[in-house]
Amino acid sequence: MIRTFLITLGVLFSGLVILAFTTLPYWGYHWLGTSRSEQKWPPEVIILLGGSGMPSESNLMRSWYAASAARKCETCRIIIVMPGDTANSSSTPVRIREDLVTRGVNPGKIHFEATGTNTRYQALECLKQVREHESILLVTSPEHMRRAVLCFRKAGFQKVNALPAFENASEANFSFNDSDLGGRKTIPPGTGESTQLRYQLWNHLKYEILIARELTALAWYRIRGWI
Repeated sequence: MIRTFLITLGVLFSGLVILAFTTLPYWGYHWLGTSRSEQKWPPEVIILLGGSGMPSESNLMRSWYAASAARKCETCRIIIVMPGDTANSSSTPVRIREDLVTRGVNPGKIHFEATGTNTRYQALECLKQVREHESILLVTSPEHMRRAVLCFRKAGFQKVNALPAFENASEANFSFNDSDLGGRKTIPPGTGESTQLRYQLWNHLKYEILIARELTALAWYRIRGWI
C-alpha cells in the first residue's frame, strides 16, 4: 500500500512538472481572475478585500489597484475589508489606509470593515455599510476574484463589478550568456538564454498550487451554499 501511494505521488508530481512547461497553469490562473470580472456599472463603492499583512505583495498590489480606481471615481467611497484593530496605528487595516492616502486617495472617503474573517463573513458585514442596489467594485488578487464575486452576489449585492490585481510582467530581457559571467563550468548547459526554465516553470508551479487551493475553496463554498 505504501509503495502504491509513493508511486502515485511520484506520477502526480511528474505530471504537475510537465504541466508547468505548458501555458495551461497561466490560463487557469487567468480564468480565476477574469471569469467573473465584468464591469457593467459605474462604481459607487470600492471594496478592497485585504490579503496578508502590510506590507505584503497581496495587499500592496490590491492597494495600488484600489487607489487607481479611486482616482478615476472621486465620488466613490472605499471600504477596506481586513480584520484588525482600527484604533491601532500599526494594524494591517490602518496601514492599508495609510498606503491608499499616500497614493492620492481622499482619507475622508476611506472606511473599514474589520470584523469578517472569511469572504462570506466579509460580504455579509459589508451589507451593513453598503445598500444592496449600490454598485460595488471588488478589488482582490486574481485567484480570489471568482469566489469573491460569487460570495457578494450570494449575499445580496445586485451590482458587482470586479478589478483583479494582476501583476504586470517586466518588459526587460533577462537573458544572459553564462560564459560571460565566469565561474565554474558544468556538464549541464547554461540556463542564461532560457527564461522559461529560470522563471516560467517556477511561476507555473506556483499557479498550480494557487489553482488547487482555490478550486478546493470554491467547492467548499458551494457545498456550504455560500456561492
